[in-house]
Amino acid sequence: MQTHLAPEFQATPEGQSVEAILRKCVHCGFCTATCPTYQLLGDELDGPRGRIYLIKQVFEGAPVTRHTQVHLDRCLTCRNCETTCPSGVEYGHLIDLGRQVVEQRVERPAREKAVRWLLKEGLTSPAFGPAMAVGKALRPLLPASLKAKVPMAAPARSKLWPQRSHARKVLMLMGCVQPSIMPNVNSATARVLDAAGIQTLVADGAGCCGALKTHLADVDGGLQDMRRNIDAWWPLIEGLTSAGRVEAIVMNASGCGVTVKDYGHALAHDPAYADKARRVSELTRDLSELLSDLLPALKSRLRGSRSLKWRHLAYHPPCTLQHGQQLRGGVESHLRELGFEVQVARSEAHLCCGSAGTYSVLQPELSTQLRDRKLQHLQGQENDRPQAIISANIGCIQHLQSGTATPVRHWVEVLDEALA
Repeated sequence: MQTHLAPEFQATPEGQSVEAILRKCVHCGFCTATCPTYQLLGDELDGPRGRIYLIKQVFEGAPVTRHTQVHLDRCLTCRNCETTCPSGVEYGHLIDLGRQVVEQRVERPAREKAVRWLLKEGLTSPAFGPAMAVGKALRPLLPASLKAKVPMAAPARSKLWPQRSHARKVLMLMGCVQPSIMPNVNSATARVLDAAGIQTLVADGAGCCGALKTHLADVDGGLQDMRRNIDAWWPLIEGLTSAGRVEAIVMNASGCGVTVKDYGHALAHDPAYADKARRVSELTRDLSELLSDLLPALKSRLRGSRSLKWRHLAYHPPCTLQHGQQLRGGVESHLRELGFEVQVARSEAHLCCGSAGTYSVLQPELSTQLRDRKLQHLQGQENDRPQAIISANIGCIQHLQSGTATPVRHWVEVLDEALA
């Protein structure tokens, strides 16, 4: 796609990135066929190709309007289009760059601005944990709209952290909201790794991966989160503490994983952090990437398929895993080797569930339509219902659970229970 950058963007890193991405686009429109919002709305501007044209106009100096902002806001950033694209268009990077400029030039309505500020500051605040604890205590009294966002109390096992030391060590990001909303995912991860002879370490000072603020067009805030995490992790990466050196940085939330794997790109122009960021990205692994190595040890620990509490499972692969990280097939195939019966949706397994970080709060109508559509495919026919739905990202799990009575769990929780 031929592009003529406006003078203000020429010779800037952002402008050069946009131009390089746009030049790969050949207008084919294959991306629209797999775009969830295009399928729902049928509007060219609510599909990747239309949004690419809007961003192109922004960087060529055309007036930026609320109309442009609305269509960019409706994007889930699921990156399904990247999987479909035959030309390798890096749409995820492009939409972030476009949103950043539009956010600077278009004044949002006051209520919308306030909600976005509360999301990016509140969810990453130290006060979020205590607030969520109060919400869980008062959950029976909450209206349905709020109750759907507040999970049930965590199981007692969530407080059990393995105490054994192992020669093999990994670093794990706890996350910003996961310790308060679903703490058992982190402790279950540590217990499963411990069963396979790997010790899980956590760095004090690490927090939000940076995705939350970045996708809400607060790029500087997102970069600050990234730098803080690198500083917190670096002593363990270099083996500068008594805990020793870690072999990998493990992510059990695929939304965090796709972001941390992108640190090298995000901080490439920061001379103080570029090399460290690249090293962090190289070390980062989704938890599922370790499964093949863990299988021998885990098989010997399992008592056989009859002991499995959750045996018949439906698996929803998060967009941040199958499209963002291009990891497909690992979770379900490895769980099957361990005795679980795992099926993905027979139709539209590639489509987003509608969670997409803060999207379910900012775009509730579209998000709910996508959730219900996904659940219909996951839950199958009446005579073939799964005992539980599993996924690999906290946002997907919470969002899907808000629409069904079927238990929705992280796959590592199900595996942990089988090992208990």
